[in-house]
Amino acid sequence: MFWGRVAACGALVVLTGCAQSVAQGTQGGSTVEATPGSGAPTREAGPVGAVPRAGEVGRVTSEVISSVPTKRKVVFLTIDDGWEQDPGFVRQVREQGIPITVFATRQAVEAEGTPDQSGGTARFVGAGKWGYFRELRDAGVSIENHTLTHPNLRLLGAQAQQKELCGASKVIKKEIGVRPVLFRPPFGNYNQATLDAMRACGMKALLLWTATVQPGGKIAYQVPDKRLRPGDILLLHFRPNLDRDFRILVKKIKRRGFELGNLQAYLKAAGVR
Repeated sequence: MFWGRVAACGALVVLTGCAQSVAQGTQGGSTVEATPGSGAPTREAGPVGAVPRAGEVGRVTSEVISSVPTKRKVVFLTIDDGWEQDPGFVRQVREQGIPITVFATRQAVEAEGTPDQSGGTARFVGAGKWGYFRELRDAGVSIENHTLTHPNLRLLGAQAQQKELCGASKVIKKEIGVRPVLFRPPFGNYNQATLDAMRACGMKALLLWTATVQPGGKIAYQVPDKRLRPGDILLLHFRPNLDRDFRILVKKIKRRGFELGNLQAYLKAAGVR
């Protein structure tokens, strides 16, 4: 289950009943559900990151979330689409224990259409397809929903939107073994029909962002003072040179005194269930 993939009361224990340990900052591994045909998860000691302290996180009252209500210097890394599948990136996440949340688009993962090459010449487009994302899952990464084909949802009717969202959740459940509970709309575009479809497809929150990460690890802020703030959600993409750019980004964040947070644990503490 979704919340069973966050920090737990031991190495491989589902989170349920362990809220006190999480609030106190206990770290550990997590578990995922295996689905026949998806390959049984061989769970490693994967990333956990900073988890909330008791009383640290404010309550979220909206289904649409662009930052986490905390004063602690913690930020959250999220990555969209799935075109460029560099094995070096998986190793980096696993070996350095970096918490990330992935929003996968079926079309990108399966290498259909035109890949995102804004970071350079692509070398690993669809190299592992869903097997690559199972590697990320086994390294402790949550795989969430970013639609089937990455459309502008505002241009689609309610039925077409539901097909995009529910279809993507079905594919992810089949391939990864866990049904998504978070949704990110392509381009950040959504309307009421999107929120209705999100709920109908079993997801709990729509995740936006406060800054994007450009090629070279450069942070493009969406706030006037052009700086990181506690609770920021950063958006990256599976672009060429992600392994290199990600190293630059992580060093930059840590130099500025921020921790990398476990998004799932923080959202749970904020009341997203």
